[in-house]
Amino acid sequence: MARLAVEDALDMFGIARWGDGLFGISPSGQLTVRPTGDPRREVVLASVVEQLRSQGFNTPLVFRFPQILARRVEQLTTSFQRAMREFAYDGAPYLPVYPLKVNQLRGVVDALLASGREHRLGLEVGSRSELMAALALELPDGALTVVNGYKDERTLRLAILGARIGRQIVVVIEKLREVDVILRMFEAAGEGPLPRLGVRFRLFARGSGKWWKSSGTTAKFGLSTAALLETVQRLQAAGRLDRLAMLHFHIGSQIPEIRRLKSAIREGARVYAKLRQLGAPVEILNVGGGLAVDYDGSKTASDASMNYSLAEYANDVVYTVKEVCSEEDVALPILVSESGRALTASHALLVTHVLGRISSDPPLAAELTAGPDAPRVVKELRALRDEIIAKTYREYYHDAVELRDEMVTLFNIGLIDLQQRAFAEQLFWQIARRALSHARREKIPLEEFEQLERALHDKYIANFSVFQSAPDHWALDQLFPVVPLTRLTEPPTRSATLVDITCDSDGEIDRFVDVKEVKEVLELHDPEQQPERPYDLAIMLLGAYQDVMGDMHNLFGAPDDVYVIVDEDATVRVTRIERGDTSGDVLRVFGYLSEELAARVRHRLDARVVEGVLTEAAARKLLEEYRALFDEGTYLTDA
Repeated sequence: MARLAVEDALDMFGIARWGDGLFGISPSGQLTVRPTGDPRREVVLASVVEQLRSQGFNTPLVFRFPQILARRVEQLTTSFQRAMREFAYDGAPYLPVYPLKVNQLRGVVDALLASGREHRLGLEVGSRSELMAALALELPDGALTVVNGYKDERTLRLAILGARIGRQIVVVIEKLREVDVILRMFEAAGEGPLPRLGVRFRLFARGSGKWWKSSGTTAKFGLSTAALLETVQRLQAAGRLDRLAMLHFHIGSQIPEIRRLKSAIREGARVYAKLRQLGAPVEILNVGGGLAVDYDGSKTASDASMNYSLAEYANDVVYTVKEVCSEEDVALPILVSESGRALTASHALLVTHVLGRISSDPPLAAELTAGPDAPRVVKELRALRDEIIAKTYREYYHDAVELRDEMVTLFNIGLIDLQQRAFAEQLFWQIARRALSHARREKIPLEEFEQLERALHDKYIANFSVFQSAPDHWALDQLFPVVPLTRLTEPPTRSATLVDITCDSDGEIDRFVDVKEVKEVLELHDPEQQPERPYDLAIMLLGAYQDVMGDMHNLFGAPDDVYVIVDEDATVRVTRIERGDTSGDVLRVFGYLSEELAARVRHRLDARVVEGVLTEAAARKLLEEYRALFDEGTYLTDA
């Protein structure tokens, strides 16, 4: 069999486009990971999976690479520092802030904070629970803790506690009603440090992409222009204007168009300058999130991409803010961004194995046959199959569609038996595939054969839950790259979508990244050609939001998490394994306690023993097997 060059395989699966230098293909056709971007620190992912399998772990497995998190923090901060040097942005620093909502997993947050310590990486929280976690985490001196979202008195008391243990707390006012509550809480707090305040402004500028609704003048969060001025007046009247330190705005997540970001930054910088001129002592401009991830590698303004680089983003923020501040003759602000998706998306991937495939015309052990008394429709379908050629494929395919419909009618009135129907169906799909092979050679493919292409693709059954591991694909049609772990230099022979093991038709990945358009099928290999080894697939770039948004549909829980470090000599170290949810864990979430369930099953087994249906030994063994499953994972264990 002819083999693909590594360069061709990288192009086919898009790795060179969306991989950001972090992923590659070995000469033997295996997916590799370079968590620092250095080719000398490269690991063959399939080898790590096999090692874990030998230790009793099963896929699905989530792999996390803390070094990728460190690399992204370094790239973000370095981009801003370079921009500040280039545009002489003097006197005010850049402070990165990580929004906990993007991924609150302790291992992820710890890795980010450790790598971001020298850059004074701070945290953004949007709830009381997130603030409770943030106050207990180790932050470097000068790092910010930004408190966004709607807040009650308990949350504000917690923010005051943060200020009094030495944290740089900034409470952001989202609604005018919060001003009086904050002033009352500050008054009641008595002597001691208090949080600084910020205001979130609803810009006229809007974002783009899937999350554009979180921006604009009708956004869920933020103050209107009138409410902003009222806030300043109330703070000034209460003698608390000196606490106002930050202006914040946010135009949505995953902004693919740089012009949208530039427009928002210019408007936000202008509002900052006008507040300074009004006497408000704001010194921090928080440009929010929106820095995109190029999921499909197209470098376009599509929802799954971005038409700008990280360096261009930082340059535009720094240059625009300085330009506006120079025009308005106000001091340059400390710049803050909340770029959670860009920091975390690439650090995590899910490895799952294919359990089997669903085909419209599944291969049979032997072709069905029909005797001389076969119905006319069967005989005519057989003749079409044997005689179809390039000049007649369209006509013969149309004839086959009519004969198939006629066959179903004859079956429904009892004139065709099951064997004859099966033979007719097999003949129809053989005709369809032969017609499609001729249609693919046409320069202008017909719509009906494009539809036939979609109808004939396989569905690969993979051991995972879309709702748990890639929920944004189901909910928002978010694209995530999918790549086989092995056989990448072997030409694919099948086209397929991925279906999960939930009992839900929506549990399917049926949109795939491509440089020009969204593909409805993915080119894959036939797992049955190498049945002795699992056919593993990696779903990539899952590190942002997927962990926190995943649900337990069908009571499938979180898979095992594996944290991997690659040393300078390419030695692989698994530094941490977080066991996923067991059946007992997910049942408990919904009120099913393992001891209660086991007691009820034991009661029924005891009854069967009394009835003489089971022996005591058999009943005991069944109960032990049932109990043991509470401590097992929720996914299938047959690789």
